[in-house]
Amino acid sequence: MSRVLLLFPGQGSQAVGMGRSVWETFPVSRAVFHEAEDLLGWDLRGLCMNGPLSELTRTDKAQPAIFACSVATWRVLEQAGFDFSVAAGHSLGEYSALVATGQVDFADALRVVEARGRAMWECGQRKPGAMAAIMGVGDEDVDAVCSEVGEVWPANYNCPGQVVISGTPRGVESACKLALERGARRALPLQVSGAFHSPLVAEAAGPLRQALERVRFVAPVRGRFFSTTELRYPEPDEIGETLVRQLTSPVRFTQSMRGLLPELEVGVEVGPGGVLAGLVKRVSSGFSVYGTDGAVPLDEVLVLLNGKGGSQ
Repeated sequence: MSRVLLLFPGQGSQAVGMGRSVWETFPVSRAVFHEAEDLLGWDLRGLCMNGPLSELTRTDKAQPAIFACSVATWRVLEQAGFDFSVAAGHSLGEYSALVATGQVDFADALRVVEARGRAMWECGQRKPGAMAAIMGVGDEDVDAVCSEVGEVWPANYNCPGQVVISGTPRGVESACKLALERGARRALPLQVSGAFHSPLVAEAAGPLRQALERVRFVAPVRGRFFSTTELRYPEPDEIGETLVRQLTSPVRFTQSMRGLLPELEVGVEVGPGGVLAGLVKRVSSGFSVYGTDGAVPLDEVLVLLNGKGGSQ
């Protein structure tokens, strides 16, 4: 088996124009968009490619859109006989990773993603929250700030020196101020509709669990799915509850990469943007990681990794 890591991005990677190059260049990707639009009942491709950004950024729209673009890109690699050993994702990206391993089909996963995005959006409307990226201090420093302030929690351990916090607007504001006083280089508020990966979105767990109960996860067809919240490879019958717990648990991307990268040779970020590739480089500067956002990068991956991840 190849020593390749697949990484799938989460919410925040959306951008107007995403999916256009894969749609125009690789016919195999188009079935994903058609299937998604038939299931969702709205113009997903139009929103991805033409915006407006205000609509594309809404949690209930962004999550199905990013998921569909990621899977459409994966279909290009899959058709080429691409192989990998581990698939992981950042929050929403875990659903794309599970499609890549063959543990759930696209339609079932999209139904869950739609329910997840809608529940998180509605939860954020009922309980307004905030998130911010704290840069330039260690994980333990951010943990201490959150504990002292209250009403705020670590949400994403993204890379050394970057932790996203989540909580009430007052709690996040206070935590940012205290972190800066204690040496943080920056405290950057994020444009989000809720306090994701915190107890404030716990009400979204019910609708998500109901959607997941209609889905059967099977053994992987290729590679293995790694949970970046629980730092392990969950068994098929554990995946549903793992994804429910993910809603209110921090994404431990830094810790995940520190554990995975020594056993792997190369990484590929599959989907829009290049956020995760940048984070991986911050964890291990010597680890090779490629992006697939655009026809040229995707072509380069197919060529450069032929023999590492692709079939001969």
